[in-house]
Amino acid sequence: MRAQVPAYGTATLADLSSSLLAAVGMDGDNPLGLAPAERVLLFLVDGMGAELLRAHPETAPFMSAMLDRVLTAGFPATTVTSLATLGTGLPPGEHGMLGYQLAVPGTGYMLNCLRWTAQGPLVEPGDWQPAPTVYERAAAADIQVSYIGPAKFETTGFNRAVYRGVRFVGADEVDDRIAGVRHALTEPRAHVSVYYGDLDSVGHRTGWGSPAWLDQLARVDRMAERLAETLPPGSAMYVTADHGMVNVTERVDVDTLGVLREGVALLGGEARARHVYTVPGAAAAVLDTWRDILAGKAWVASRQEAVESGWFGPRVRPEWLPRIGDVLAVPYTDCAIVASVAEPQEAAFVGCHGSLTPAEQHVPLLEVSTR
Repeated sequence: MRAQVPAYGTATLADLSSSLLAAVGMDGDNPLGLAPAERVLLFLVDGMGAELLRAHPETAPFMSAMLDRVLTAGFPATTVTSLATLGTGLPPGEHGMLGYQLAVPGTGYMLNCLRWTAQGPLVEPGDWQPAPTVYERAAAADIQVSYIGPAKFETTGFNRAVYRGVRFVGADEVDDRIAGVRHALTEPRAHVSVYYGDLDSVGHRTGWGSPAWLDQLARVDRMAERLAETLPPGSAMYVTADHGMVNVTERVDVDTLGVLREGVALLGGEARARHVYTVPGAAAAVLDTWRDILAGKAWVASRQEAVESGWFGPRVRPEWLPRIGDVLAVPYTDCAIVASVAEPQEAAFVGCHGSLTPAEQHVPLLEVSTR
């Protein structure tokens, strides 16, 4: 099976961000060819892969009727990386948010980039992700930039790394988020983002396609329809996701299969996109062992092979290279590489994501316009 290398430069989430800025009148590339609009609204649904949406048109009739355009998320197909891609308009190799858990070079410990927790001193968000955000650039051009999502996210390190420059509107309930969008769209020029995360959370616990997941998908569909009704003249709404999901049917447990721990200093990433950091001199042996154990289940590559194959984009900035595992293990079957002792909660997930399969990489791009 061939890896679905993201279509960087033509049809990824980075290209969506660049095109949204162009649509509201900023100079720059518009690779998706989005039409001009006075206001743009981006509705980001965590975990709503295009293939997942396509499989359930009866549950989401409003969105399914518009599903004729698909983007690739970027690697890894996970919230940390995709939101950083949307937030900067850059591929992962440029912004440096290269996975869920990454080694902090030279320290011997990892940073959880989503929760912004570590086993040592925390990294300053602006140092870890220093690229200007699209929100900072838009605000500098007198475009009113708003982000509407759960209030608990406002002061997190992750938000400070990815959402610098936005006017954050904390809103926990759907009605409050819609009200926040309606108010934000009263500005004469506006770039508004609204986030919904419960579909992904339920997918992790019960799997995509489960009754609980389908209930969440129906709620998302109704929310999308209600958001479309808020659009004033001269506006456009785009609906997309940060990644898709697969349901796990097999688990390879690094904590019970001791041979996979040999020569490994740190295990990063997540179950469908593992960064494996080795002890000095062990990289080649670890690569061979992981390839043997995961044969027929996962792409296993060295750091150099992954970078040269374009997984993280056309290039990786030299200073970000040590953040990437010496070995990367990326399942292409419905397999998860878990660590039941170190990560008991994640090891129990039914739905997982991160890999280079179409089910995880393909995200929808839906459009509603009042132009």
